[in-house]
Amino acid sequence: MSVSFAGELLAIGIAPQAKAPLELCESVEIIAGRGIVGDRYSAGKGAGQKGKIDDEQQVTLIAAEAIAAACEESGLPITHLITRRNLLVQGVPLNDLVSKTFRVGEVILRGLQPCDPCGYLEKQTFAHIKQALLKRGGLRTVVLQGGTIRVGDAVELVELPRS
Repeated sequence: MSVSFAGELLAIGIAPQAKAPLELCESVEIIAGRGIVGDRYSAGKGAGQKGKIDDEQQVTLIAAEAIAAACEESGLPITHLITRRNLLVQGVPLNDLVSKTFRVGEVILRGLQPCDPCGYLEKQTFAHIKQALLKRGGLRTVVLQGGTIRVGDAVELVELPRS
């Protein structure tokens, strides 16, 4: 299946440790194989992490359109920071990017799996958020090429050279 889109990075959120609220940043440095500098998961301090950095914990994304639909259907006051996803994007079909490589600013990510909401998110926020975000909870990614990203950066599919 061919995916075509022209998206934009609307916001960046990081938390220095598990359970800490996400904080907005205008730009962040991202390290290949590790994640976002200053975020709990790149520091090995994420919920249930035990110091090891798994690929699927490096960078998470959620679409503004998914949040808007979840709010409209559920009546819940869901925001980007409440979802605990690192990057808020617009115009990006995240569910179609599993096993695809794409660029956010200077950084190249590979979509690994949907970031379905979990019981932990519901405990930290409010009842029924899991159901509201079901099948639209975002995307877990691994960082293939690091660099700096900034709010306003383009999000686009990339073709990697064949080896």
